[in-house]
Amino acid sequence: MADKPVLSDPITLRLPEDILAEVEQIAKATERSRSWVIVRALKYYLMAEGNDILQILKGEEQVRNGEFVDAEDLFAELLDEAKPDAA
Repeated sequence: MADKPVLSDPITLRLPEDILAEVEQIAKATERSRSWVIVRALKYYLMAEGNDILQILKGEEQVRNGEFVDAEDLFAELLDEAKPDAA
C-alpha cells in the first residue's frame, strides 16, 4: 500500500466560478474530492510549464556562476572537428 503524502496546512484559494464548476464536475464524475482534482491539475502544471520556468531559473543561475560555453566558441570547435584531416 502506498504511503499517503505529507500534507501542508490548509490554504485558501479563490477560483473563477467557471473553473470551480469544472473542478466540481470532475470531482463528482470521478468520485474524488475537489482538493484531489486541484492537486492533480497543479501536478500536471508543475511537470509542464512550471518545470520550464524552473529550468530557466536554473540556467540563469548557471550563467551567473560562469557555468556556460560561449556559442561562438562552441560552433568554432564543432566546425574544426568536422573538417577532414589534410594528410
